[in-house]
Amino acid sequence: MANKQIVIIGAGFAGISMAKALKNKGTDVLVLDENNYHNFQPLLYQIATGGLEPYSIAYPVRRILRGCKNIRFRMAKVTKIDAQQKALETSLGTIKYDRLIIATGSKTNFFNFTEETKKHLLSLKSVPEALDIRSFIFQNLERALVKWEGETVDEIISIAVVGGGPAGIEVAGALAEMKKHVIPRDFPDLDVSKMKIHLYQSSSRLLKSMSEEASSKSLEFLEAMGVDVKLNSRVTGYDGDLLDLKTGEKFKTDTVIWAAGVKGTLIDGLPADAIVRGDRIKVNEYNQVIGNDAIYAIGDVACHISEKNPYGLPMLAPVAQQQGALLAKNIVATLKGKQMTPFEYKDKGCMATIGRNKAVVDLPKFKFQGAFAWYVWMFVHIFSLVGFRNKLVAIIDWMSNYFTYDRPLGLIIRRFDKYK
Repeated sequence: MANKQIVIIGAGFAGISMAKALKNKGTDVLVLDENNYHNFQPLLYQIATGGLEPYSIAYPVRRILRGCKNIRFRMAKVTKIDAQQKALETSLGTIKYDRLIIATGSKTNFFNFTEETKKHLLSLKSVPEALDIRSFIFQNLERALVKWEGETVDEIISIAVVGGGPAGIEVAGALAEMKKHVIPRDFPDLDVSKMKIHLYQSSSRLLKSMSEEASSKSLEFLEAMGVDVKLNSRVTGYDGDLLDLKTGEKFKTDTVIWAAGVKGTLIDGLPADAIVRGDRIKVNEYNQVIGNDAIYAIGDVACHISEKNPYGLPMLAPVAQQQGALLAKNIVATLKGKQMTPFEYKDKGCMATIGRNKAVVDLPKFKFQGAFAWYVWMFVHIFSLVGFRNKLVAIIDWMSNYFTYDRPLGLIIRRFDKYK
């Protein structure tokens, strides 16, 4: 077993879960990622809106893997897979493997928008992107205090959020809290009433993957917070000034946060028939890529199609973590000549937060909303963070925010020009 090289591409939820499960199992494991940290993506919106700093949700991969004598980490970009030679083309050169695990996660899906349109949109899939959004919002607040030819204060400080899933409603709710509790204190000479927050959802309800109760309650919460929720409103274009809808409606704004969808992050070299809808890799019940028993895919990039899940499992952290943990056991079993165990997702529920004391939780047997749901959401997310320090910092920041109604992290550390 020690002579078998297992390569994991990606240090997200799936890759890290698998690597930790292979700790000291007698296998040679190499983890590759473009970044040297694992980040807790469900809280990226907190970075974008100034609720937390990046170090609260990001943790060095090498520190996570401390004590794992059989696991190495290299910061590298993988550009191509050569399945016949069992080799990877990377920024560090060619790397050989015996078993390859693709855990590259997902990226923003802009659907059929042109490159010209994409450059005007702000996405929220990484720590740098979250910091860019934060800087852009606060830069615009500063700009709104002076006169700009051709632009009104309304256009400069109003914000459109596109997408009614968890990410969309969470960032819209956080922005509404900023508008009410933070901006009036930090910008007392700014007319905050001119700031409009619009949330656009192409379908007839929010949180399509959750229950009707969660959907209706999240809509009620957002509207009570002053967010203008537009259902059945598909965005068709944005030129940097005007957001266009299929209905013909337009919204004038400098800031559009795109949270309307994700797709798999693919690597060149896989056969076309292994790629399915949403740029995901088709796998069997053991997470093996169809047509190659030495390559596996787990997490958001993997798609196991079945009668129960015709479009594959949801792109959620618990799915990725469960897949990573089981695949580690299965690969060790195959190297010992034993049979693998089919993957079966254990759904423990979904949740989303809209703001202080406002959240929705769907558990397999119970559904609840409001303050208790918010405490449950906070407890789960804090204890899901990697590292004691991260948990402690998050608790302190959230407690301060809870009692003071303030998000103090409005620093523009680096200026952001989205057209650069």
